[in-house]
Amino acid sequence: MKRRYKKSWTHFFQAIKGGRKLHDVREDDGYQIGDILVLQEFDNINGRYTGAEIEVEVTYITNRTVPCAFSSAVLSPGHCILSLKVLA
Repeated sequence: MKRRYKKSWTHFFQAIKGGRKLHDVREDDGYQIGDILVLQEFDNINGRYTGAEIEVEVTYITNRTVPCAFSSAVLSPGHCILSLKVLA
């Protein structure tokens, strides 16, 4: 299990924090189930971090090694879909 700090644009950050977005598409840099991501809210309009952070746990990974029905057709090489659980 690794702890990783990741930039998250405000609209994605707020949706994940609010429990409406339970996944994230990312470059696949060796994520493992159980990794903890510290998402740092980034205001992409003003080009700066807001200081807000949330922790999420990676609960499932869809990629070319562990595909779903359409992932090989729609997922760019080198990318993955992370299923997330917000930690309290």
